[in-house]
Amino acid sequence: MSKLHSILYRTTLLGILLGGWPGFVGADEYASQRNAMVAEIRRQAHWSKEELGKEELDSSVLKTMQEVPRHEFVPDSLHSQAYANRPLPIGHGQTISQPFIVALMTDLLRLQAGAQVLEIGTGSGYQAAVLARLGARVFTIEIIPELAVESSQRLRQLGIAGIETRTADGYFGWPEHAPFDGILVTAAASQIPPPLVQQLKPGGRMVIPVGGPFLPQYLVLVEKATDGKLTTRQLMPVAFVPLTGSH
Repeated sequence: MSKLHSILYRTTLLGILLGGWPGFVGADEYASQRNAMVAEIRRQAHWSKEELGKEELDSSVLKTMQEVPRHEFVPDSLHSQAYANRPLPIGHGQTISQPFIVALMTDLLRLQAGAQVLEIGTGSGYQAAVLARLGARVFTIEIIPELAVESSQRLRQLGIAGIETRTADGYFGWPEHAPFDGILVTAAASQIPPPLVQQLKPGGRMVIPVGGPFLPQYLVLVEKATDGKLTTRQLMPVAFVPLTGSH
């Protein structure tokens, strides 16, 4: 095998081992930063054990956070800050969520491989990439056309499969693909949108920040029992951009 063929073989093999996502190849220069980010997520989960009811997030979620290249989902000028445990601006008045919150919201869905998930608020596409990396089939909606185009192009360039994007008002969900095993909302609503409750599969979970303008926001877990009965649990204070749209 020639040196060139050997390099190509190793690169292809690495892509396969990383789930066939070409965008992950060559991201190892950030590996130590990703490790530090996951260590910080673990620490914050421990500090929040009273609210969460447990000390540790699911190991598969932490592994995924260690693998997905967050720097690919922020502006080039912010690459050096990509793995800090805080939100970062992504343009159009929007932010990419704090890594701990991304991990926590993902963990709360308790996804199984092949689960069908609706995401409201695509943003830069990072949360959708995390969900897809866990084996979910993701349907993600973004109301800002420019962000929707940018995130769709980014996900395609990174070779991330299993994600379908749409530009629309997420309040009304995506009924054509309902019901969903999980629904994740990345913008704060003044109340839990009834259309999303309707599109949640019995036995499914929704994670959503709830809080009106100028009022505190709380991360809320919504569970729909197999008989359709709903239960909600308020977890912790959060700060998200507001859910916008015609509603």
